[in-house]
Amino acid sequence: MKSLNHYSLIIMGVLLSFGIAAGGYFVGQLLYNAKENTAEAKGLAERRVEADRANWNITYGRKGNQFSELKNLYEAVEYDKNKIIKVLTDNGFTKDEIKVGVIDYEQKEYRNEDQVLIDTQHMLSGKITVETNNVKLVPDVRTKLNKLLAEGVSVMNHDPSYLFTKLNEIKPAMLKEATVNARIAASEFAKVANAKVMGIKRARQGNFYIRDVGEDYSDDKKIEKDVRVVTTISFVIGN
Repeated sequence: MKSLNHYSLIIMGVLLSFGIAAGGYFVGQLLYNAKENTAEAKGLAERRVEADRANWNITYGRKGNQFSELKNLYEAVEYDKNKIIKVLTDNGFTKDEIKVGVIDYEQKEYRNEDQVLIDTQHMLSGKITVETNNVKLVPDVRTKLNKLLAEGVSVMNHDPSYLFTKLNEIKPAMLKEATVNARIAASEFAKVANAKVMGIKRARQGNFYIRDVGEDYSDDKKIEKDVRVVTTISFVIGN
């Protein structure tokens, strides 16, 4: 192993400065342990995926200043609800995907600095939740729903959550790819040192990370997402 130890410092400097790239999907970092004759390499695997589940909340409500107006408020809220549901069903969502919540009632009192009641506001509000696998339908229907505002419908179109729920289906292939990429890094190191990779001594699987494309933190705001995992593997290096 004399030749391996002789070149290890030079190779280490090159690898740590630049890393090793393979196939456009790999960024390698490699550390050599002369005592154990092992090379610890990191292998990266990435996938571009699309969300397969969307959760979308839509709220609506009406306000009035007289308790006697509650009946009219309720009829107006029911009108809003039916108009919203019609837009959803006319554009492809099924009734099973649409969940209608109960109508909530809230009363607010407004008082002056002497605590004298000067006004009372009565509010009725409702929520509709769309839970669907038809993810790509959501952006288009959101645009159409906003047109109800011009008809006097009190619709509040909240941002949907786009979720990727099939991580377990791609995990095995990604872990295999990350392991292969780590081995490529170790093999390049061994080749320069006139040695070869003998086998795996130990391995650590990193966490899987899902991020919206182009984002550093969010994972539920966009349909397109990137999935990433890094494995750390110690390979035995010998002649």
